This record gives sequence, structure tokens and C-alpha cells, in this order.
Amino acid sequence: MRISDRIEASITAAIEMGQGGIAPGRLASALNYAVTPGGARIRPTILTSVALACGDSRPALTDAAGAALEVIHCASLVHDDLPCFDDADMRRGKAALHLAYSEPLAVLTGDSLIIMGFQILARAAGNDPASAIALIDILGTRTGMPFGICAGQGWESEDQIDLSAYHQAKTGALFIAATQMGAVAAGQDAEPWEELGARIGEAFQVADDLRDALCDEATLGKPAGQDDLHGRPNAVASLGITGAIQRFDDILGGAIASIPACPGEAALAQMVRAYADKLVPAGARNRPTVPGE
Repeated sequence: MRISDRIEASITAAIEMGQGGIAPGRLASALNYAVTPGGARIRPTILTSVALACGDSRPALTDAAGAALEVIHCASLVHDDLPCFDDADMRRGKAALHLAYSEPLAVLTGDSLIIMGFQILARAAGNDPASAIALIDILGTRTGMPFGICAGQGWESEDQIDLSAYHQAKTGALFIAATQMGAVAAGQDAEPWEELGARIGEAFQVADDLRDALCDEATLGKPAGQDDLHGRPNAVASLGITGAIQRFDDILGGAIASIPACPGEAALAQMVRAYADKLVPAGARNRPTVPGE
């Protein structure tokens, strides 16, 4: 089965689990709205690719880990779009959930998806509870405080921002979770895979800064120019377009070099490079240099 099919099947099963029984209909509907369309599903794809590179000896655990990670990511998008944070009107080419369903239901949807992420892993424990506990711990570390996406959002409320900590928590955290959870699901140690996740997360942040600066709303499927609008620290403001692209290439090279030795090392490196090529906006590399960039 293709990686994408595995991921979608696992996410669908998780959402259906949350919609079962006598559930409030609008909230049940909002769960599905929050995770579809799926976008690139890049985090569970990296997770599954790492597991495959390590042998994927427990595919059911890999699939559960991928679904858990993605529903947490989708929860963060729902909360990010709320008026109290980014106040975004669009997400993945459609109305942000708080506009489609209401702000209270958006808060509840995000909360429900976060809880669902950990429930998926608990229910997948089966004959390997130790690995499931390790996966829960990784996901919790990279979701909450002080190293997770909650911390990343929290930095935006500080008067002074530690830029490195901000980017690592805001964007890098779930990529670190992806590489480490993929390894653990396949029976490997998590620690050697942290650097790869951190570097991929940093590259993704730079690419996201480029896309925010260079792409329009129709291309992004969400509002463009948000970094400039909200005064957020970003690679384009600091380095210019050309400098940001060079930074991206440097980070990517380091990411590929950091892949731990494993049976599928070459294939994993190819996947990382292929995904990276899709992240940089089309035409950005051939864009004429503007004085001052």
C-alpha cells in the first residue's frame, strides 16, 4: 500500500472513531472538516518514511503514530486560525473552521483532536506498550511546554523572542516528532533522529517564509503576507529572498547529511530532497535579484 493510502486510511479511521455513538452532530462534522482536504501530509509522510527506512517491523504502530501526529497538527491549525491568534479567513483553500462552524466549535474541535492524538497511540499499544508509551512521550514533548508547538505559539506573546527557540517550537517540534516517532515505531532509538527532524523543520520554516512573501492567497490556500502583517520574525525579512533560498539549501544539505545509518538511508535522503524541492515557490530560484536583498 502506498504511504499516502496508509496515512489517509489511518486518519479516516481515527475521525470515524471520534464521530461514533451519540455525538453532537456539528462537532462531529467539524472533526472531519479540520482534517480534510489533507494538504501534503508531510509530517506523517516523513514519519512513515523513517519507519520504512528502519524496516517498518510494526506497520500498525507506524500507521497509528502517523495518524496521531497529523491530527495534532490539524488541531494546531484550527487554533492558529482563531481571531485571538492569526485571525485567518482561509485554510487549505476553504473557510477557516471558526468561520464555517463558529469560534466555540473551533476551540472544541482543536481540543478534541489533541486528545484524539494521544488516544490513538494508547489504543495501538497492543503487544508493545513500551513503544506506545515512548511515542506518547515524544508527541507530548513536541506538543506542549516547554519544547512543543504550544510553546511556539506562546513565544508570540512575549516582549522579547528567542528566535531559535521560537522557530524550533513553532515549526520544528512536529518534524522532530515525525522522525523520532517513525524510528520508535520501527523499534529504533529516538535520540539519533532528533537532528534530522530539527533540520527539516528549520528548512520548512524558511520555505514557509518564502512562500508567505512570494505567493498569493490562491496558491497558498490561506492568507498571504501574514509575516509582514503581524510583524513576525522571518527569514525573508532577515536575509532577503536570495539569502533565504541559500539558507534553505544549506539547511537541506545538513539534513541529508544527518540521516542516521539505516537500511533505507539512500531512499530516505531521496524523499527528503524531493519534498524539499516542492517547498520552495516555483520560480523563486530564477527570480531577478532586487537591490538590497
